[in-house]
Amino acid sequence: MASVSVSRKAFLSNCIHFHHQNRSFLPLYQKPTQLSFSSSSSIGFGTTSIGVERKERSSIVETAAVKHLEGSVTRTEGLRFALVVARFNEIITRPLLEGAVATFKKYSVKEEDIDVVWVPGSFEIGIVAERLGKSGKYHAVVCIGAVVRGDTTHYDAVANSAASGVLSAGLKSG
Repeated sequence: MASVSVSRKAFLSNCIHFHHQNRSFLPLYQKPTQLSFSSSSSIGFGTTSIGVERKERSSIVETAAVKHLEGSVTRTEGLRFALVVARFNEIITRPLLEGAVATFKKYSVKEEDIDVVWVPGSFEIGIVAERLGKSGKYHAVVCIGAVVRGDTTHYDAVANSAASGVLSAGLKSG
């Protein structure tokens, strides 16, 4: 196994928060704190450890530095993907679909290896995703839907059912 060690500098933002009467937290003070962290990765699996160096102790709340991880698909031939997209709120779901297809293309997935299945709404996504997953034809099924609060009186029911359906589809189809 190959091992790589990298040392980088990042900044954390320390905030003192004030507890307001309506139970919201308001940042009053921000001060950057310098951090160093090292990454160790090996082929197949990677681990990352972050060591924080602070010169002063206080009751200041710390937020972690943002670290962007980007996957790499080295061989995409033979891989097939399905995208299940809700037609309801298409003004939101269509750009998400276009972004997903662009990302697949970025990683050299051919258009003929991507199938797009439109469903009436987010509620139906889980049912179709489960069927596609169980078909054994696809290596991954991507689900795209949008439930906007206020558009329907049953927002909570639709949002919860859609989330449960997608979770169930993943568990049942492997």
